[in-house]
Amino acid sequence: MLKQLEKTFETIIWNSRFIVVAAVIASLACSLALFYMASVDAVLMIKHLLSYASPELTDVARKTLHDNTIKHVVEIVDGYLLAAVLLIFSLGLYELFISKIDPAESASTSSNILLINSLDDLKARLAKVILMILIVNFFEHVISQEFNNPLDLLYLAGGIALIGLALFLSNADHKQH
Repeated sequence: MLKQLEKTFETIIWNSRFIVVAAVIASLACSLALFYMASVDAVLMIKHLLSYASPELTDVARKTLHDNTIKHVVEIVDGYLLAAVLLIFSLGLYELFISKIDPAESASTSSNILLINSLDDLKARLAKVILMILIVNFFEHVISQEFNNPLDLLYLAGGIALIGLALFLSNADHKQH
């Protein structure tokens, strides 16, 4: 009787991992929504850019359009990166808690970024994409920044150096394997 109760309890505990499917579906839905939003933003930006070559545009208006376009491109890249984070998170949770994804195991159909073998592996992959999002956000702030004195340029150089260090350190672990 006690052995049967233990077996039933362990089965219930083991099957409780399927609650993760809710997070997988929600993350995947959010990822698809962000891919959709970034794609719509890209199409609208390109459509808006058709007026860039217009002779009716003044130099100031063209410069404003140029600057706004650069900001929009950065926002679009940021949206795609965030969508990729959610996609990787969704795939990783599924592989860790539910089952390996058979098509992902085939080297011809998937890059290694989508193969998740452990929680640490998932964290490392997410950290790299999140680092890229932070770099894109840094770039977004830099292009709108006005540099009025040498100290501003020094801060910029320091930020770039820290980004370089972060990239170096994030790839240092990869090179050891």
